[in-house]
Amino acid sequence: MKKIITRFPPSPTGELHIGNVRTMLFNYLFTRQNNGETFLRFEDTDRERSDITHEKAAIDTLAILGITYDHGPFRQSERTALYREKLEQLIAEGKAYEGEESQDGSGNKVIRFKNPNTIVIFDDVIRGEISIDSEQFEDFVIARSIDNPIYHFAVVVDDIDMGITHVIRGEDHMTSTPRQILLMEALGATPPAYAHLPLIVGDDKKKLGKRHGAVTVSSFIAQGYLPSAIVNYLAFLGWNPGGEREIYMIDELVELFNLEKVGKNPATFNYVKLADINKQHMLLLDPRDYFTKVVEFLPEDIKKVWVENDKLAQRISMLIVRERIEAFGQVADMVKDGEFDCLFVRPTPDLILMKFKEDATEHMLDIMKQTREKLFIADENQWDVASLKKVLWDWSGEIGRGSVLHPLRTLLSGKKQSPDPFTLAEVLGKEETLARLDNLLR
Repeated sequence: MKKIITRFPPSPTGELHIGNVRTMLFNYLFTRQNNGETFLRFEDTDRERSDITHEKAAIDTLAILGITYDHGPFRQSERTALYREKLEQLIAEGKAYEGEESQDGSGNKVIRFKNPNTIVIFDDVIRGEISIDSEQFEDFVIARSIDNPIYHFAVVVDDIDMGITHVIRGEDHMTSTPRQILLMEALGATPPAYAHLPLIVGDDKKKLGKRHGAVTVSSFIAQGYLPSAIVNYLAFLGWNPGGEREIYMIDELVELFNLEKVGKNPATFNYVKLADINKQHMLLLDPRDYFTKVVEFLPEDIKKVWVENDKLAQRISMLIVRERIEAFGQVADMVKDGEFDCLFVRPTPDLILMKFKEDATEHMLDIMKQTREKLFIADENQWDVASLKKVLWDWSGEIGRGSVLHPLRTLLSGKKQSPDPFTLAEVLGKEETLARLDNLLR
């Protein structure tokens, strides 16, 4: 079989949109599964809007996501000599000619392709046989001048020169395919196989755009989404390996991917589902790696405090933050709301806040004294939620759990709303937990 060769052809006129990245991912999965090769090619024929900073951003994004390529990057702006050669070839063969920009004879001179007015038939890998009458195109423009080809022509010359065997792209490019096939044949080449992916739409069933929220990979990374989760979710937009399993790493997706099983209908981008998949990928991280990511998203002044109180901060990360957030960027909101202040600075006991229902203050203080005695004899090496529950649970059930757990929780947190007292006690450690009880009883 002929070696499979694909291409990633982003236009460097802006940041990579989720749709662009999904297309690159599908190219990558298909190519790697078939031991093929991929070209990275920047299609910068729009010279006014193209920017090298967008090229760098695209390269960095692919690296972050683990989407690799074998050749390039190439730039169309650096391949003008090749395009000129092919334009001259078509003109010499009578397949293209210099004409007016406007059909009424006005405007600048352009180079037009001489349309053979035939039925263009191609077998789309996803959509099956497609037939289009080229008469509707008339003699279409392929260059603004001999040294300034437009996208349709440059991409065809590149695909021929690079030996592209499969063009996998969004269905919004399908109208370009018949023109490109005609140009391929005019240049004496065999057209590649085409596969047009379904569009990605928002909940309103319209093409995904800024009005729907974040739509670039960089924006999701900035919010604390993991690259592995983004790849996992994008792979499921229009394709599914089947079964109940949802969480996959990119190497596993390579093994399972099947281009022919990509759907035809638009794929709806669901932010809630992405967040759920991201949380599951977060939970797969090693505790130390998880903590490192949490610290990365903290405000600079808070970051210093967490690093200085490393052991306490790690317990906060694993016991409180881990259960609450779906993206690492959300930890900054928790810090802003002061949710962790009471863990780094001992709060002043608030007897009114600590009282449970109609319990008298003296009764509450007596219960806290007994609680302190039971926690004092607890094994410091088994100071975790499960072990602490064993110490207090049955006893608190006998005298009223609310009367024990409510004042203990509010004493340790200093807040009306907080994690349960067992979690707080594990986070604070035995020494600090007893110290807060002693501070109350004094």
